[in-house]
Amino acid sequence: MATQHSRSAARVMMAPAVVLLLGWMLVPLIMTLYFSFKKYLPLRGGDLGWVGFDNYVRFVTSNAFWPSVQATLVIVGGVLVITVIFGICLALLLDQPMWGQGIVRILIIAPFFVMPTVSALVWKNMFMDPVNGLFAHLW
Repeated sequence: MATQHSRSAARVMMAPAVVLLLGWMLVPLIMTLYFSFKKYLPLRGGDLGWVGFDNYVRFVTSNAFWPSVQATLVIVGGVLVITVIFGICLALLLDQPMWGQGIVRILIIAPFFVMPTVSALVWKNMFMDPVNGLFAHLW
């Protein structure tokens, strides 16, 4: 059982990563909101001034907006229905006692833990490889 001291130490150690992650997510969001209220053409001269909600009015009153919302909802709804039904069927199938059940479960579940592990190893090697890593070039 964690003590109060170990819990507070864990919070202190996690705080820099949480702050960095929040900044990583909030800065693009705030910039997107800021630019959505401006007439901004990066390929044709940049900032052309503040327009307020005109971009949103033009967007919502466009003839293509509501059909695209409908198509998006149909696609998302279809994918959700198919995914949920397939997932429940797969869970029911894997729950049945059968020969080789453990091997089948490992083969189905393995991609969920192999991919993050491989990704972590690739990033580690990009940064900390003694010959070709980023830190090797810096120091």
